[in-house]
Amino acid sequence: MKLTRSTLAAATTAVLTVVALAACSPESADPAPTRTTTIRPTTEPATTEQTTPASTTPEQTEEAPVAETAEVPDVVGMNHAEAQSLLRGQGFMVNEEDAGPEGRMILNNSNWKVCRQDPQPGPTDALRVAIYSVKLDESC
Repeated sequence: MKLTRSTLAAATTAVLTVVALAACSPESADPAPTRTTTIRPTTEPATTEQTTPASTTPEQTEEAPVAETAEVPDVVGMNHAEAQSLLRGQGFMVNEEDAGPEGRMILNNSNWKVCRQDPQPGPTDALRVAIYSVKLDESC
């Protein structure tokens, strides 16, 4: 049997069609139960419960999310790398920006210092903290 490009292309198309149809088969298994963690005020411990997908549970109730507050540390004046490490260690996502007018990308963050931050230090429900820095030899 002689193998040509058109024969190979036709065989490849046939195989891909069979695979695509098999992936879309309605006979695929039911989705596995999901785990839901409910966060409650500090007077009650958190619980983990098994649930099934939403389409199979008729009596679903929705709880309002509880806003958790965290203490944002004061990182102004710190080395950029250390400030970023501290914030991430406390669970915050960090946005970093050049505080100067150039709008430079901060590549080697150990050569930068923090000039300001948002939100300010103190309790917050924010998940993200922005730090604005300049190079060590520059002033804020």
